[in-house]
Amino acid sequence: MKPISEAHVAQPGLAVVDVAACDDQTAFAVQALLAGRWATASADRTIRVPGEPGVRPRCYLDVRQELGSQL
Repeated sequence: MKPISEAHVAQPGLAVVDVAACDDQTAFAVQALLAGRWATASADRTIRVPGEPGVRPRCYLDVRQELGSQL
């Protein structure tokens, strides 16, 4: 998995979330829950980390902007 870039967490309210789940379906369900609440750049695939269980997608959140709100 790529290192987290400083730009992705440069301001308060920005977050990087790494999800670990047993399968793609579960990982994307968690990601969908996050995307249903906040502005989110979601992953379109998961990765498997050698030596670690499950799959991992990474998504980028802007928790300053709740879904349906206007800044």
